[in-house]
Amino acid sequence: MSSFTQNRVSVEPEATAFARRAYDRLAACYDLLELPMEWLAFRRWRRRLWKGVRGPRVLEIGVGTGKNIPYYPPEVTVTAIDLSPRMLERARRRAARFPDRSVELLEMDAQALTFPDDTFDDVAATFVFCSVPDPVRGLREALRVTRPGGRLHLLEHMRLRSERISRWMDRLDPLIYRLTGVHIARRTTENVREAGWVLEQEVDLAPGGLVRHLVARKPTNQQEP
Repeated sequence: MSSFTQNRVSVEPEATAFARRAYDRLAACYDLLELPMEWLAFRRWRRRLWKGVRGPRVLEIGVGTGKNIPYYPPEVTVTAIDLSPRMLERARRRAARFPDRSVELLEMDAQALTFPDDTFDDVAATFVFCSVPDPVRGLREALRVTRPGGRLHLLEHMRLRSERISRWMDRLDPLIYRLTGVHIARRTTENVREAGWVLEQEVDLAPGGLVRHLVARKPTNQQEP
């Protein structure tokens, strides 16, 4: 049985259902809640990430309300997925304001993508793998659907480099997760490597590595580290 066939059936565990409910609840006010950080930094970081995306076939994981759509390069074709139907409703409204962007919006679980192997040239996600219940599984799925040599582009907030402060993040993480559906102490760089990607770039965008821009590549053969 191919990996594509194996992953077409998505068993929705409790954590995945919880994430969907959390983002459905937040959808109506999500943009407003993030507005200060969007103006201060996020929009600049989004522009930075999408300048590096080549495509032409691109998968965006966790499109949310569609905040990245204005930054899609006009020459690429984007398939954008999200777990939350209500977030997707808002993404569709935003996409309608940018008719020059080629985007297909689909409801889908990042942990069980329904695309065949080697479908996309690039994969992108911004502030997503802090809330995917099994981030390594999601990153492995992203690897599977990317062609050999294709790249993964991430903006992620994660566990600080300072071990002293990070221990407090670890303690607070379960409470923050129950309230928001977001993990604040994920080790996303390590998760990217564990999933099988070759890390090419890691840039700290916020003090202590709280937010980082990661670029990784799918190996072209099994012998490549």
